[in-house]
Amino acid sequence: MPGFIGLDIAKATLDGVVRPTGEVVQFPNDAAGHAALVAWATPLAPTVLVCEATGGYERAVVAALAAAGLPVVVVNPRQVRDFARSTGQLAKTDRLDATVLALFAERVQPVVRPLSDAATAELAGLITRRRQVRDMLTMELNRLPLARTRVRRGLQAHITWLKRRLAETDDDLRQAIEASPVWRVQEDLLRSVPGMGPVVSRTLLALLPELGHLNRKQIAALAGVAPFARDSGTWRGHRVIWGGRAQVRRALYMAALVASRHNPVVQALYTRLRAAGKPAKVALVACMRKLLTILNAMLHAGTPWRTTEA
Repeated sequence: MPGFIGLDIAKATLDGVVRPTGEVVQFPNDAAGHAALVAWATPLAPTVLVCEATGGYERAVVAALAAAGLPVVVVNPRQVRDFARSTGQLAKTDRLDATVLALFAERVQPVVRPLSDAATAELAGLITRRRQVRDMLTMELNRLPLARTRVRRGLQAHITWLKRRLAETDDDLRQAIEASPVWRVQEDLLRSVPGMGPVVSRTLLALLPELGHLNRKQIAALAGVAPFARDSGTWRGHRVIWGGRAQVRRALYMAALVASRHNPVVQALYTRLRAAGKPAKVALVACMRKLLTILNAMLHAGTPWRTTEA
């Protein structure tokens, strides 16, 4: 009988539930607990083992499960909570969460995809840290005009430190890309497109490693730029984008904003949509999708930007 495991990951503990048997286990969230979890789960040969993204606590656990060849899937917590509400489950404890995850695994059976390797995970960490430093710098710069003398001195010192750290993070990202022959080639391909800067290209390499390996509809949905219908009966609602990877979508927005002015293919699309009466934001989302489709095809074929083929 196929088995499905739900795994709730907390800072200190790992709670597991098996469907359909209902077996319940708990392990500490440390190296010994990870080894015990693998030893317990391996003989069960589960069809899929599902856990939620927890902001970092899941990384070592998932790495241990994947290294043992277990079919582990990390899912969006919002998707699981929506599923729980649809079943009438409103209470929340670690064991209940594990039970819901096991039921989710059984009913939905999410597709198992290859996990990022250590180098890609390291690059993704640098990209995330760059965003955090940049956000802190923006907040401090916004506080500066209203600060009084003593507070101002502290703010200016912190701003100087943040600018230095941002430059150091950019240097770390550059060195990480240059250390990988594959990434160097891929970044050169991405940067050949007008409108693509180093931050956007490195964000795509780190946070969208599937680029070049999926079809255009799949990659658009993964990045969160695919339009979804909102129809009911004879009513036809506006198509909206939803879900996907937020950091990737933000990077694509900035790239599309530049490309709509300097990339001949994207600019032509933007101009045509605006002339047809489309709002600027709708036209920019279409440009994001067009740009992503071009990048996906380029990496798949291994060919640089050529206007005539875009």
